[in-house]
Amino acid sequence: MKCHELAEKVSQLRPELSPTDVARLCLMILNQEEDPSRLEDPKALHAVWQNVSFRFDAATDQHTAVSRELDSLLNDGPVEFTPDQLWTLLRAVKVQGQMLDLYTRDIAFA
Repeated sequence: MKCHELAEKVSQLRPELSPTDVARLCLMILNQEEDPSRLEDPKALHAVWQNVSFRFDAATDQHTAVSRELDSLLNDGPVEFTPDQLWTLLRAVKVQGQMLDLYTRDIAFA
């Protein structure tokens, strides 16, 4: 399956998505599926799409939460790197790695 064919199918599944969101979802779907020809099957496409959507939503939620923690950390004044602050920074790195995993086939080791 070619990217434009997948984009048409995704647009039919989710007509409310912007072209940018369709392109983003197509990239994540194609990176998730080893055999793009398998996406010709509507059930297989739906299963991969649900998996990608779930992972994206979870990573987005985590990203939002960590962003708030980082904003709070920066607003606390000078950073003294307490254990809690270090854990916040480590979580931020981990979440960024999860976001990268969605857009690439390589696993981010964060």
